[in-house]
Amino acid sequence: MLTRTWTRWLLMHGFLRTYLRWSARRGEPLGNLALHPDSLLGSSPYIEDIRRQGRIPRMSGVHITADYEICRLVLRDRRFGVVSPNHPALPKPIRWMLAKTDPGLPNLGEPPSMLVTDPPDHTRYRRMVGHAFGPKAIAALEERVAEVADDLIDRLDSNPRPDLISDFSAQMPVTIIAEILGLPQDMHSTLLKWGDSGAPLLERGLDWTTYRDAVKDLAEIKQYFDQHLDRLTAEPRDDVLSMLVANDELTRREQMANAALLLDAGFLTTVNMLGNGIALLTSHPDQLELLAARPELWPNTVEEILRYDGPVRMTGRVANCDVDIDNQHIRSGSLVLLSLAGANHDPTVFPAPAQFDVTRDNAAEHLAFSSGIHGCLGARLARLEGAIALRALFERYPDLRLDGPPIPHPLRNLHAYRSMPAKVSAD
Repeated sequence: MLTRTWTRWLLMHGFLRTYLRWSARRGEPLGNLALHPDSLLGSSPYIEDIRRQGRIPRMSGVHITADYEICRLVLRDRRFGVVSPNHPALPKPIRWMLAKTDPGLPNLGEPPSMLVTDPPDHTRYRRMVGHAFGPKAIAALEERVAEVADDLIDRLDSNPRPDLISDFSAQMPVTIIAEILGLPQDMHSTLLKWGDSGAPLLERGLDWTTYRDAVKDLAEIKQYFDQHLDRLTAEPRDDVLSMLVANDELTRREQMANAALLLDAGFLTTVNMLGNGIALLTSHPDQLELLAARPELWPNTVEEILRYDGPVRMTGRVANCDVDIDNQHIRSGSLVLLSLAGANHDPTVFPAPAQFDVTRDNAAEHLAFSSGIHGCLGARLARLEGAIALRALFERYPDLRLDGPPIPHPLRNLHAYRSMPAKVSAD
């Protein structure tokens, strides 16, 4: 089993990791972009270097863009597909080895997760659960989200130096998504542990230890969902997972993979958004003063947080056929890397992009939630939770300050904080 896991790591991460290090040593842009600290930030020198080379230059064998319009076009263009281990562009021997080493675990970054599945399967998966995250369903959650936020903030009163990640930002979304999926409250700490260990699998070029540990937790997740879905088959309830189980179009693996995706995607992005938002607002007191005077700006503040420092910095697509974009010929099977952070800092779309401005009139045009058919299913829920939770936190604690610099999560593409000690005192 360990040999198969190592072989799969080598094929999906190890070879790429070695190549990126070699590329960085040669001073090539792609290697530096992938490995240099903060290189994926929207305003980093590496992103600016990409802009200087063109709207979609070819660098180190791949096309890469930080241009807003091109990123948006590629995300919405059906001539491009998601990057997955079974994509036809991969050489057949590699696809064969990946198939042979497939452990059948609910990995967010591998099919049949809808995150890395193209139509028609993606369309089928999304249709089955989309109603649970539609406008009416999310609007109906507003009162409950406010209750959870107030309860969590009440608990902060007894802790003058809480950790705003573990005590607030993480607890808010995991509570709501667990209720949507019908998972018990006593599972919250376990769900957060699984989310933390599984998040790296959404990246590429992982080190062996991180990958091995994540796969171990995936085995626990598989065992839990196997048993839970069996219970729902015998005794269905009125929740999203029961609907997945009741649909005989899905195999058990498809049910499990997308149940795990709904769980992790339902809170991971929001945890990161809330943490990033707290860090930004506490470092921009002038914006907090503006929000105190104009609380109607809180929804737009969430959009500006997502634009300025979104949870996902880069994604990729593979050309399914020959495509010409901006006088660049992209051959079928070519990889196109999309700097979402760069697109959200494109000065042709967002004037003065390095300025954090909660009144920015087009902040909601960001690509932090992607776009097109793979646009984030939980975007409405994340926006609702962000606006309610952040407003409630800063209205209760207008003088909230961090107790030292927040500790960043080691992940590079999924920007987040692992810990954020704070000093809280209510007026």
